[in-house]
Amino acid sequence: ELVVMAIDKISVPAARKNANLTQGDLAAICGVSVSTVGNWERYITEPTVSQAKKIAAAVGLCIDDISFLPETTV
Repeated sequence: ELVVMAIDKISVPAARKNANLTQGDLAAICGVSVSTVGNWERYITEPTVSQAKKIAAAVGLCIDDISFLPETTV
């Protein structure tokens, strides 16, 4: 029997705040503007895979633990 467990993902802003990073810090790490980070956090745009990997590394989480899309689209 296969048991599938739903695991809640953490949003980009929550993960960033938990890591004590500002939007400016995360922007510098990812090589993007602060407004780009703000757009990711409001689900206006999505990071590329390489940017998502940088976000995950910066906040100390696995990429699979972070929600990059609004819950309604997942």
